Amino acid sequence: MRPDPADPDAFRRDAHRLVDWMADYLAGVSKRPVWAQVEPGDIRAALPSEPPEHPEPFDAVLTDLDDLVMPGVTHWQHPGWFAYFPSNTSPPAILAEMVAAVLGQQGMLWKTGPAVTEVESHVLDWMVDLLGLPATWRVDSGVGGGVIQASASDATHAALVAARRRAAQERGASLVDCVAYVSAQAHSSVDKGANVAGYGHVRLIDVGDDQEQRPDALRQAIEADLAAGLVPTFVCSAVGTTGTGAVDPVRAIGEIAREWGLWHHVDAAWAGPFMMCEELRHHQDGLELVDSYVANAHKVIFTGMECTLFWVADRRPLLDAMSILPPYLRNEATESGSVVDYRDWHVALGRRFRALKLWFVLRMFGAHGIRDRLREYIRLATELSDRVDRHPSLERVAPTSFPLVSFRHTAGDDATRAMIAGIETAPDVAVTPSELGGRPFLRISIGQLTTTEQHVDHLWQLIRDQAASAAPD
Repeated sequence: MRPDPADPDAFRRDAHRLVDWMADYLAGVSKRPVWAQVEPGDIRAALPSEPPEHPEPFDAVLTDLDDLVMPGVTHWQHPGWFAYFPSNTSPPAILAEMVAAVLGQQGMLWKTGPAVTEVESHVLDWMVDLLGLPATWRVDSGVGGGVIQASASDATHAALVAARRRAAQERGASLVDCVAYVSAQAHSSVDKGANVAGYGHVRLIDVGDDQEQRPDALRQAIEADLAAGLVPTFVCSAVGTTGTGAVDPVRAIGEIAREWGLWHHVDAAWAGPFMMCEELRHHQDGLELVDSYVANAHKVIFTGMECTLFWVADRRPLLDAMSILPPYLRNEATESGSVVDYRDWHVALGRRFRALKLWFVLRMFGAHGIRDRLREYIRLATELSDRVDRHPSLERVAPTSFPLVSFRHTAGDDATRAMIAGIETAPDVAVTPSELGGRPFLRISIGQLTTTEQHVDHLWQLIRDQAASAAPD
């Protein structure tokens, strides 16, 4: 008899097996090589050339999951993950994803998923308080509000579109005249988002000794564009850049933005969640001068991908830019004005129940438990940074404000490249090299859920050994 994939009893049996598989994976991930062990094309070559014509049993699917898929998986949940930034998930988030999948909600309107909307609004308001953001950014303030986006890139794009629309309405700006300003060290998503949004110009602003955006350089760029007849429209402050963790002066940039009517967006995609720790909030001083703000819960708050938290100080420009209401979406709740329809807060119409996993994580870890882990990451990074400072062959290229340590070899670029290449041969750690001013350096990001001091000590031993090997004779 062919299996019926919609049979509830079969689903119950298969689901129990899959949960065991997931628990075994989390328990044993540290024993796997961090990076995928395949060459380009290996996985496609192992898959059947034709799709299945008839149903297959779950046993066959599970076998192929192990044999075909897993060799091509890069293990972001490995405790030796020090590359890029973390992309953490956790058992509470996984449980929530399972619930979201079985409910299959489409929360484009309040009417199509009241719980999708109201849980999201509520946890985003919780996060306003937990991160020390302005109270008027709460959804229930009726002024600003938060929404979960798929990624920080999506959130930044939404901010750019809202800024462009506002500039067109208030200053008659055309697309070709709109200018966006961003630190030369900022994430590429700002430049990309401006291009997608149709901005005519993007200016990369010079940085200072700590890789922070220079307000004087920003002011000069704006004045030059105004003199050329262009329309300064958008400026982004970074709190924790991807390359070095640099922090732009939010208040000084905000004052310049207010002076000339620019939309001021803060990209705190990675570092924003660390503002749960009050002692770190000085890095984002000046938020009352900000129009929008983004932080990724899926990096260090253990929620799994597609949980980007995006707030606007005033929701009206965003809704003006995003709202279109065809007849088939009209309903009594929407017409009453008493509900939030999150389809108006981003480009996509369809919406998963993303907030469920943040709700699960906040309840099952608790704010205190999350803070403890964030502070531990800071401690581990500070200790690693101190080790780098004490080592005669290593030098940092930026301050360690958050758990990101960026450094190079003092013997020069060739030695730095050799050191990095040696570390990358280790199967149980993942690191990311980068460049600053054309010179290579190594960035170590600490924040994977299961990373401990023991794992950082092991990494340091590799760094120390390879630094010695890379030194010229």
